[in-house]
Order: sequence, then C-alpha cells, then structure tokens
Amino acid sequence: MDIRQLRYFVGVVEAGSFTKAAATLNVAQSALSLHVRQLEEGFGTQLLVRDRTGISVTASGDKLLEHARTILKEIQLTEAELTNTVAAPSGEVTIGIPSGAARVLSGPLLELVRSELPRISLKMIEGMTGPLEEWMAAGRFNLAVLYRTAESVGPMTVLAREEFCLVVPPGQPPFEDSIPLADLHAFPLAVPMRNNNVRRSVADVVVQHGCMLDVRFEVDSLSTIIDMVMEGKAYSIFAPSAVQKEASQGEVRTVKIVDPVITRSVVLAVNPKDERSPAVSAVRKIIPKVAKTLIESRRWSATAPDAA
Repeated sequence: MDIRQLRYFVGVVEAGSFTKAAATLNVAQSALSLHVRQLEEGFGTQLLVRDRTGISVTASGDKLLEHARTILKEIQLTEAELTNTVAAPSGEVTIGIPSGAARVLSGPLLELVRSELPRISLKMIEGMTGPLEEWMAAGRFNLAVLYRTAESVGPMTVLAREEFCLVVPPGQPPFEDSIPLADLHAFPLAVPMRNNNVRRSVADVVVQHGCMLDVRFEVDSLSTIIDMVMEGKAYSIFAPSAVQKEASQGEVRTVKIVDPVITRSVVLAVNPKDERSPAVSAVRKIIPKVAKTLIESRRWSATAPDAA
C-alpha cells in the first residue's frame, strides 16, 4: 500500500465509478483498476463491488475509506504546515550585534523584519565585540554580526568593509582629512579593552609597522568613549559608523588613518545548529539586503563587499 493507492481508492469511491474517477483524477481507467486490485490483494479482501451502474463499497472497503480519508487529511495538513513555515516563517530569532554596527543597522533591520516577516520576533542583543564573540561561541545567538580582518572571514557572509579613523574632539587637531598611522602616538586615546576586536585589529597593524599608541583609558562602553571625545578628554579610534551621528552634528570629527589604511570586514555568522531553521534563514537573507541599502544610500559609511 502507498499513498497514491489510497488517493485513487478514495477517488473511485467518491466518483462512484472507475470511469468518472479516471476523468477526475486524470488517470487511465486501467491504472485505477490495477491499483485498487493491488490494494485488495494486499489486504486479502474485496474492497469494491463492480456492477453495471458503477461501484459499491464492501464492509472492508468502508473501513479502509474511513482510515484513508483520515490519513490523506493528515498528509494534506502536514504539507500545508511545512509549506507555510517556509513561506511565512515564525518564531524567535536572536541576533548579537556590536554597538558600532548597531547604530546604523539595528533600526532599519528591525523595521524590515517587522514589515516582511511579521510572524518572527527578533531579539537583538547589543554589546562590545569581546563578549559577543564569547556568547556566539557558546551558542547563545542564532545569528551574530561580527568583525573580521579580510584574511579571516572564512565562510561567513561579508556585509560591508569599513576603514578606521581617528575620532577627534571638536576644534582640536589634526585638521587634515587624513593622518599617517605613525603620527597617532601624539594623541591621547580612549579605546575598548584588549579583548575587543576593534582594539586587536588596530593594535596588530600598529605592531606590524613599529608604531606606538598613547592609550590613556580602556573603556568597554562605546557611549562613554564617545562622550569623552565630545568633552575633549580624549581621542579614539573607530570605524565611522560608530560615530556617524555625532560627526554629522559636528560634535566630533573623523580623520582617516592612512599609510596604511586599516580595514575590517563586517560579517554575518550563523549558529551551525540553526542553519536549517526557516525563521533564522529568513532573517539571515534580509540582513545583507539591509546593509546594501544603507551603504548605497550613504547612511552607512562603508563599502559594499562586491565593490571593495
């Protein structure tokens, strides 16, 4: 017995004859007769009585009809449920996102998920990159936006590429548009802790080029560092996205670091155990679209990966 035989059997009974069922099911009458006969042989009992007016159902056939309808209905419901899960996924999706990227990405992402994936509840955890890396490794997130050097992206999706800059208090030097890496030692810095990806990325390049940094403050709070720069207490080093709002309002200035330029990739990572989740997959597909739109509209001071 297979599902097709059950469908044909129910079709014949409901049509009242093999001829009508063949037309309704778009199956040759001989094929229908063969499948019903195979069912009867399999069960070892007659299911239908054939006569000149059509067919009638035996007692055994009546029992099979009841069960067959139930089985086919369950299959139909299962197919509909699985199809709807893919077409309109639902559930909670948790994403970790660094404070800098969150300042440009969070609002548009939440808005697009709400409009395009209304059955998904997006839970966003913002933080500094050190803890986020640890939490993602521990499996606390379905997805995470992380920072990587160009050489360590691996299989993750690249959302954007950013270049680091010196964040300068208003009215303070340097007044040029760019500054060589070797000249950064002249400015007292407030930077994240050593386990922070931003700190590591800059420190690695500084060491490679034999330069020095004057780190006065180590603070694991983006907002606190920005406040310190705005108040003229320190300088800092970030990607422009971290201070885009303050720079646009003239509360800080950004000066591009050159010789060399320090670049990082903003990537999207997925928890391996969630790769087949319809809800996670749906959000995972939307995030690169949001990033691309922000970059193209210049609301994110970054470069799209395909243009880098």
